[in-house]
Amino acid sequence: MNEKTTAELEQLRGLIDGVDQELLRLLRKRLDLVARVGAVKHAAGLPIYAPQREAAMLAKRREEAGAMGVAPQLIEDILRRLMRESYLNEKDVGFKQIKPDLGQVVIVGGEGQLGRLFGQMLSLSGYRVETLDKDDWQRAPGLFAGAGLVLVTVPISVTCELIREKLTHLPEDCILADLTSIKEAPMQAMLAAHGGPVVGLHPMFGPDVGSLAKQVVVVCHGRQRQAYLWLLQQIEIWGARVVEAEPKRHDDAMQLVQAMRHFSTFVYGLNLYKEAADIDSLLQFSSPIYRLELAMVGRLFAQSPELYADIIFAQQGSEQVICDYLDNYREALELLKMGNREEFIAQFRRVALWFGDFAPQFQQESRVMLQSVNDMKCS
Repeated sequence: MNEKTTAELEQLRGLIDGVDQELLRLLRKRLDLVARVGAVKHAAGLPIYAPQREAAMLAKRREEAGAMGVAPQLIEDILRRLMRESYLNEKDVGFKQIKPDLGQVVIVGGEGQLGRLFGQMLSLSGYRVETLDKDDWQRAPGLFAGAGLVLVTVPISVTCELIREKLTHLPEDCILADLTSIKEAPMQAMLAAHGGPVVGLHPMFGPDVGSLAKQVVVVCHGRQRQAYLWLLQQIEIWGARVVEAEPKRHDDAMQLVQAMRHFSTFVYGLNLYKEAADIDSLLQFSSPIYRLELAMVGRLFAQSPELYADIIFAQQGSEQVICDYLDNYREALELLKMGNREEFIAQFRRVALWFGDFAPQFQQESRVMLQSVNDMKCS
């Protein structure tokens, strides 16, 4: 480059640096304003996540961006990233306490990851939280005596046994709840063990989430619903969406959502291991969609094998669901063996028709996720 070009580039880069600094100042100002909004929400007991407000704001910003010649997806990506950061920060100021006269919360299994997460959220909401684990049951009588809520979060394989053997003498008005990923058997055990309020909860997320905003918590109603409605309101204030389900309907869905899906991911990872695949090479040749898929497989194996064994083995009927999946895999494999391209296309179209409007919706949602993966790869 000649000196004139170099000087011109330096001048333009200086201007860009100035714009970047102004963007930083504006971002700081926006984060400060959001923090003030969060403080008002917490004082009023409003959820940190307002889906209608968010959707309307994003639609308006996309429209304004288009009118200015800026890609609408660009401004949406930036704002979504900012909102994620805001949700992470909002919990640091605490949450409004819905039930100040509750008494203490006892989390059975409170030293586990999920127990610690719910303990943190309840503490941030002003509740006194005590934990009880397998090595300190001598403390149980004293802790249960003053408990307003006993929350069970122990391995699935011992949940029902623990409830039947250890939780039969709770105070009459104490709420008994669990965080187990299957619901029918634990619900039956809780209803039999405790004559007071009972509710089943299933957080549809892992303990490593930074915020409960936009997360889902399934609730299965048990007994004396009015006594624990405050708990569901508290969870909504944390930003989560509460979805009601009957225990059997929940467990039937989990056979597909969890047991079958986790099992197929396990087999995928097992096959990579037995093929002695070079993961570095796979990543080098991976498109964003394959990198994301590989990341999801790796995520499974970064976690507790006992947890996933419990999820897969504890669900009644999961074996049949997985066998059905295997049968469908074999049938599809036969099309490949026979070179039957036409039937493959025909079945592909039938499945696409069955997905209906969900297919383009999922395509759009995946674009956002893939962009994040691509940005991470490039960095």
